[in-house]
Amino acid sequence: MSKLSNMITKVEEVIIIILMAALAILMTLSVVFRYFLKDPIPWAGEVSIFLLIWTSFLGGSWGLKYGTQASVTFVYDAFSDEKKKILRIVQDIIMIIFLFVLLFYSYKWMALPSTMIQKSSSLQLPMIIPYSAVPIGLTFATIHIIARLIETFQGKETLQEKRDNVA
Repeated sequence: MSKLSNMITKVEEVIIIILMAALAILMTLSVVFRYFLKDPIPWAGEVSIFLLIWTSFLGGSWGLKYGTQASVTFVYDAFSDEKKKILRIVQDIIMIIFLFVLLFYSYKWMALPSTMIQKSSSLQLPMIIPYSAVPIGLTFATIHIIARLIETFQGKETLQEKRDNVA
């Protein structure tokens, strides 16, 4: 499972870099065209939103892999290493349950006929393209958390623990 998680992480990193670069370029062009050339790009806002949606869900998944989410750890830091391990296991199990619930409903939502036929307003792209970021990002996040839970049970130091030990 760790190999799959690592492979997904590499794919996420490449896609996130491409999406962020495209978003920065598109927003810059949009400003230049709108305010300097007085000829706005009508689809720029829509595409920017789609890029941001994909970046958010893939970035959230990537962040779970590395444990980069903001957290207040003063209570957690007071526990012994053994109790910290138990807390991490409980946290990961709760997160997996939550992600499975979200995944169930996101796939159910994607299967709705109304979702399948919906088109974007400006480019007339199928809305399934931006909407699919939700189940894909959640699937990747679930794989990362399951891999981290397996590593914890195997007694391996997780990426989050390595980062915490350096700080």
